[in-house]
This record gives sequence, C-alpha cells and structure tokens, in this order.
Amino acid sequence: MLRRALVSPRLWLFSVILWAITLFLLSSLPTAPHVDGPQIPHLDKVVHFVYFMGGAFLFTIHLLLKHGRAAQAIIRLATPILLFALVGALDEYHQTFTPGRSGNDPFDWLADVLGATAGTFLAHLLHPLLRKLTA
Repeated sequence: MLRRALVSPRLWLFSVILWAITLFLLSSLPTAPHVDGPQIPHLDKVVHFVYFMGGAFLFTIHLLLKHGRAAQAIIRLATPILLFALVGALDEYHQTFTPGRSGNDPFDWLADVLGATAGTFLAHLLHPLLRKLTA
C-alpha cells in the first residue's frame, strides 16, 4: 500500500499544497528576535534555497509521475522552475505586508529560484530510483 501511495501523483500534489500553505504561514510571521551567540551571515538565503528546493522537488516528482519522462522538456523542467520563481516573487511581495519583515529582497528571490532549479534537477535524478523502489 505504501509503495502504491509513493507513485501516486496525488500524494505528491497534496504535499506541494501543504508546502505552499506552510510557506504562507511562515511568511505571515514577524521575524524572530535575534538570539545571543554567533550569527551566521546569509543563513536566510540558505533557508530560502533549501525550502524552495524541497517544494520544486515535490512538484517535479508529481509531474514526472503524472506525465512521465516522455513529456516535453518544457513541462518537466521549465514549468517547476518558472512556477516556483513566481511563488518566490509573490512570497517576497507578501512579506512586505508582514510587520517586522522587509520583503522584496532580490537575493531571497534568487535563492528561491536557484533552490527550485536544484530541486527540479534532483527530482529528475532520483525519479528512476523512486520507480525502482516502488516496482
């Protein structure tokens, strides 16, 4: 049953929806206060990269399970990257209305896009392994 669920495009789409809801909720929170101790420069960019890599990975797996590798490259590659670039831009805009957030940071958006690109390519690399494990 678990194997069947893992190759269900609906499961992966549902996970993308949960990802998006979580993003909205996190972006609605004011920035956490600074804590004592060493500060890691640009850690927020790493967080943006990893979070968007995860979202694009989930969505790309959904697309690959739904359309397969036979689908045109525009569907398999460009769609997730462009979609998550748009989501990143909207998220940055949304943060301008959140107290304590600056929003519209082009470097946050760049980290989002690079993360989405990495997630898309990672999904293409791991998709055959997922298919083997669930066969």
